Amino acid sequence: MAKVGNWGRHIKFSVNSEKQLSFHDFKRSVKGRWADHPIINEKPKKEFQGPDSASVTMEVTVSAHMGASPKDTIKKLEDACEKGKIDYLYVGGKKVGKGKMYLESIGETWDEIWNKGELAKATLSLTFSEYA
Repeated sequence: MAKVGNWGRHIKFSVNSEKQLSFHDFKRSVKGRWADHPIINEKPKKEFQGPDSASVTMEVTVSAHMGASPKDTIKKLEDACEKGKIDYLYVGGKKVGKGKMYLESIGETWDEIWNKGELAKATLSLTFSEYA
């Protein structure tokens, strides 16, 4: 089994001959916090206030054709999101960012529905934010 990455025990991304659960369009954002101080008849003065929380977005395709249950995966991630679970995010065995991350939001696109309304394929948009 080729392990791609994981977010704690909540989701494990891997690829093998029986199951594929991976991500694409991985984007990471690192920002600083800046304050504006208005000055009459001049441009505002900027003040650096420190680092802001980093964030990660990714798209995850979950397909029954690839051995992963969209319904179960969505349920597990929704539970972690709604309970405020915090853990490290790893890609290729290396930690992403400096600290733990929480799942800020999940967007769902139901791509394929089978007989009797069974969800067979979904695309999830995940947003993780750094926990400080």
